[in-house]
Amino acid sequence: MSNINELAVVSKNARIGEGVEIGPFAVVEDDVDIGANVKISSHAYISSGTSIGDNAQIHIGACIGGIPQDLGFDKNKKSYTKIGKNTVVREYATVHRATKEGSATVVGDNSYLMALCHVGHDCTIGNNVIIANGVLLAGHVSVGDYAFISGNVVVHQYCRIGTVAMIGGFTGINKDVPPYMLVRGPSVVRGVNLIGLRRLKFPREIIGEIREAYKLIFMSNLNTSQAIEGINKLKPSTELSHLVDFIRTSKRGICKYKYSDDEYFE
Repeated sequence: MSNINELAVVSKNARIGEGVEIGPFAVVEDDVDIGANVKISSHAYISSGTSIGDNAQIHIGACIGGIPQDLGFDKNKKSYTKIGKNTVVREYATVHRATKEGSATVVGDNSYLMALCHVGHDCTIGNNVIIANGVLLAGHVSVGDYAFISGNVVVHQYCRIGTVAMIGGFTGINKDVPPYMLVRGPSVVRGVNLIGLRRLKFPREIIGEIREAYKLIFMSNLNTSQAIEGINKLKPSTELSHLVDFIRTSKRGICKYKYSDDEYFE
């Protein structure tokens, strides 16, 4: 049985699972699907077209599924927002619905969005992602599983952040961040995310191969194609294949080891 505070505003057309708690002054609009054991705190606003997975938590003042900040958005077309199981959205965070009809902004399972962060329209956030306080993700950003984005990071639209990547605080991202890498400053790769890899118990041998790949990409005089050729000569692994595929499919280009001021701000 759900526990809905009498001061909450919940549409009769919303689908509410078992064990849901909804606090005072929270708003749940039409066409919202809330899974079992979800907790929605006071003053949270859940807009139409949102689905929230089992055991998720939406904290005070968070806004989920609001209209995208896209001047071309047609309010008459239906788009969606999906929040995964066990995901936590902290105070006053915002997640906007997608722009195109039938499409969705997606936050995966077991992720943690801290206070005042913003996930723009059409973003795709993987599983087990941590997004810290004040992070701003523009539209169409994708974030891979187990990525960690530190406080007050800003990410340009259409950028990709790879799996198990770590972004240091106060960083501006305008290029794709390759998987397993540590980025700090103006889209600058500082090294391999050894802390993240070790926490996830990656085998020592795999970590060693990723470090060798890092040297070929960022610490040699090789161009990208030559670096990929070098990586392909290393011992094959799922991780290296994923890294190579990520680089090959990059449309914005990947972060570099070092930028000049003229290059970054052009």
